[in-house]
Amino acid sequence: MIKTFITGVAVAAVVMTADWAVAAPLSLSHQAYSRADQMAPVEEQTEQGYETPAHLKRQVVAYNGGEAPGTIIIDTPNTFLYLVQPGGRAIRYGIGVGRDGFRWSGVQTITKKAEWPDWHPPAEMIARQPYLPRFMAGGPTNPLGARAMYLGNTIYRIHGTNAPTTIGQRVSSGCIRLTNEDVTDLASRVNVGTKVIVVNHDYRADGPMTSAPVSLRLR
Repeated sequence: MIKTFITGVAVAAVVMTADWAVAAPLSLSHQAYSRADQMAPVEEQTEQGYETPAHLKRQVVAYNGGEAPGTIIIDTPNTFLYLVQPGGRAIRYGIGVGRDGFRWSGVQTITKKAEWPDWHPPAEMIARQPYLPRFMAGGPTNPLGARAMYLGNTIYRIHGTNAPTTIGQRVSSGCIRLTNEDVTDLASRVNVGTKVIVVNHDYRADGPMTSAPVSLRLR
């Protein structure tokens, strides 16, 4: 999706790297932010012909928690995003999350939505990766992908990606990424003002969850 390139600068690929049997977490505890410095995603190279693993594909699952329909719940350790639906259901999406040192937790709301968003790497990221462009127009090779949903007054986003192999991985600088197909679907279902709960516990399932992790249940 890049319409503008930085001549002579090679932007490194820094982070390349409908069932009812599965249940979403019953409840997710809310925590304050655990990281103050907020980073944007990094540039990646577009990948072709990649097939998302079955457990990371969008699917409807059971949900018996207390959050209202329309709420987004991000289960960071297990790399899933849930959009709560009426009737004890949730739509589950596979996601990519922050790498070590860049994961966070908290409650935010969506304050802005954008289609094929431009990318302005923040000063903190440029200081660490000075080869990055200062601006990148929206397009198929833009690391923000097809849609972006901005969280509060932070620079964290839920966004697409041009590197689908990073879904299910811990590779970003704090943003939450979905495939372009999934982020387009999610963006079509939520509005500005949507509540977003980001959970970052130590628990990580060894395989597809068949019930809510005990560590995420109400006590």
